[in-house]
Amino acid sequence: MRLPHALLIFLAVAAPEPVFAQVAAADSGDTGWMLLCALLLLVAALPGLMLRHGGQVNVRSALSVMAQGAAVAAMASIVWALAGYSLAYAPGGSWIGGGANLLLANLGQLPDGLTVPESAFVLFQLGLALIAACLPVGAVAERTPIGWWIAFAPLWLLLVYAPLAHAVWGGGWLAELGVMDFAGALGIHALAGFSALALALIVGRRRERGDAGHAPVLSLAGGALLWIGLSGAVGGWARGATDDAATALLNHHFAACAGALGWALLDKLLGGRSSATGVLSGALAGIAAISASAALVGTGGAMLIGLIAAIVCRIGAGALARWVDDSAGIFVIHGLGGATGALLLPVFVLPLLGGVGFEGNIGLTGALVSQIIGLAVVALWALVGSAIAALIVSVVIPMRVSPEAEAEGLDARQHGQQSWDFR
Repeated sequence: MRLPHALLIFLAVAAPEPVFAQVAAADSGDTGWMLLCALLLLVAALPGLMLRHGGQVNVRSALSVMAQGAAVAAMASIVWALAGYSLAYAPGGSWIGGGANLLLANLGQLPDGLTVPESAFVLFQLGLALIAACLPVGAVAERTPIGWWIAFAPLWLLLVYAPLAHAVWGGGWLAELGVMDFAGALGIHALAGFSALALALIVGRRRERGDAGHAPVLSLAGGALLWIGLSGAVGGWARGATDDAATALLNHHFAACAGALGWALLDKLLGGRSSATGVLSGALAGIAAISASAALVGTGGAMLIGLIAAIVCRIGAGALARWVDDSAGIFVIHGLGGATGALLLPVFVLPLLGGVGFEGNIGLTGALVSQIIGLAVVALWALVGSAIAALIVSVVIPMRVSPEAEAEGLDARQHGQQSWDFR
């Protein structure tokens, strides 16, 4: 009896076992990191930009520009879920994504190249889209009604932002040309900045223009939230809790610090004193610039990029003040800052300057040419696309409020409320 039993045991052990497919699981640490970065971006887009914009306008219209920011964020979020994400990142052509992810359908558990579920990637990309959509609101504050912004935001997101995001990050034609943008110097800051310039030129100057806004302390608080919140962009584009993410966060902070000090110093040299709001403006200019290369350059390179961007933006602010009435300095800080960072990337990514170097057969000259082409495309796309979207909406809803409403203030005229009630 022992022999048959031993034979059965031997056959059971030796028999081939069925092979079950191994389902790849998302990395919980990378997923948590991506979710945290997405939440940081939401903090930057909502309280950050709302406070910064609200403090930089007349007290009679501060509430209105904050309400416009909240409305744009809400509308842009809905449109991002309906079609924006799919047009930007679903498989498609070189110019636009496909329709596979309309209404966020068919999201993958673990897309190629990611260690996080696609739902986390969608949330992170939503945060980036909200930053881009909400930035131009401050450029034309005190002059545009909230209804116009609610109609303009979805059109801008689909016509301007989604195609550009696909071209740069979704495997589109700008990426094929070799255009590099790590975390949004072109795709977020420059795009929003040049869009703001187009809107400011179309709507015209304010009838009563204040230089510093009614509450600089709110602008400082909002700018500080942006300083922290925008770190989510560079951290999230590392696509995981990795050394690249830590490097990007460090360089983000160092560029902001160098930009803040550079702007303050230039303020002192040009005007005799350093403005408090200028410190945060310089930090944001540095942040916009380093977004192009946060994980690709060394510490010294990040500081120099932030400093150079702050100098360029501060000089640009003085030169453009007479010609463009941009209430929150969106074009000067984010447009010029992002453009500066994109053009500096090929130089500071060189190993000689502490960068990671180029991949493949890319050289300095070729990279510079690609970045110049990319910047030209982004600027033209933003200017023309924003102008077209603005004019389409203006056929139905006037872009500029009446002179009486502007004089009275949009808070009372449109919302029946006021920013501050001291009764």
